[in-house]
Amino acid sequence: MEVTGTANSLQLTVPFGISRGTKTSADTIVVAITANGQTGYGEAVPYARYRENPASSLKDIESLPGSFDRNSLLELLPAGAARNAADAALWDLEAKTSGKPVWQLAGLTDPKPLPMGYTVSLKSTPEMIFDAEKHSGVRLIKIKLGGTDDANALRGIRKAAPEARLIVDANEGWSITQFSQIVETLVEARVELVEQPVESKFDNELADVQCPIPLCADESFQPGADPGDLADAYGFVNIKLDKSGGLTKALADLASARQLGLGVMVGCMVGSSLSIAPAFLLAQLADYSDLDGFFSIAEDHEHPMTLEAGFVTAPQKLWGYPN
Repeated sequence: MEVTGTANSLQLTVPFGISRGTKTSADTIVVAITANGQTGYGEAVPYARYRENPASSLKDIESLPGSFDRNSLLELLPAGAARNAADAALWDLEAKTSGKPVWQLAGLTDPKPLPMGYTVSLKSTPEMIFDAEKHSGVRLIKIKLGGTDDANALRGIRKAAPEARLIVDANEGWSITQFSQIVETLVEARVELVEQPVESKFDNELADVQCPIPLCADESFQPGADPGDLADAYGFVNIKLDKSGGLTKALADLASARQLGLGVMVGCMVGSSLSIAPAFLLAQLADYSDLDGFFSIAEDHEHPMTLEAGFVTAPQKLWGYPN
């Protein structure tokens, strides 16, 4: 078994802003695993929020032994981007050597196109409203908040996209007080899910906020965490492969969330279509899918995710199918 890792910086067509800052490129790692004349590939996005970067992730890849499988990988590397990329490469390799697609190997059903969810990133209020108006035909819009004019941005977006389902994601950008103050506006705008309103350290105070809208944990669902740790504060959990550390563990996380009665969103980081393809399989089992991380990549994978009539899908040549 030969394992190699490379770092890439993918330029974005438009800046992507959240409450912690704005990025113009996405830093990723790609892992290739070769065995028996076949090569499997996986991409992941190191997450600075959890003290990851491409260099540290590649160092983890270099530490892997000459032979391992998906089960032993769970013990060899901690949850995070490096394990995710290696896990995806192993799944892809197994599909190519076995002649069976990953969805069959994982015991899933043949994946179907999923409704496209579009993210309006955090910018000035006029820019956010204009962005929402341009994409008002999509079924689901996710709005990044945590700025200085959130209520007006939200009202304007609802007016610009009157029929779209709305999710709000503050990326830990509000205090408990700010969250309490904007609840009325969230309800008026018919927001159906609020993602990570406050810093994870304040999760125990969320019960003090009278919010009738379900809350979804994202940053609070840290690498290596168990969904059961969140059930008291949240009704939903956002499962991202970069935090679970690969599709193998993410499938277990989703099963655990369901057993606890939690709703599930499957999300992603900003990366190429190669990083989204494994999440596309997991999202077949979710209540919400937020998989538009490839949408603003200037030079995507040679076989990118496709968007047609408001639905996104992964082509077989991208990842997870026999040659």
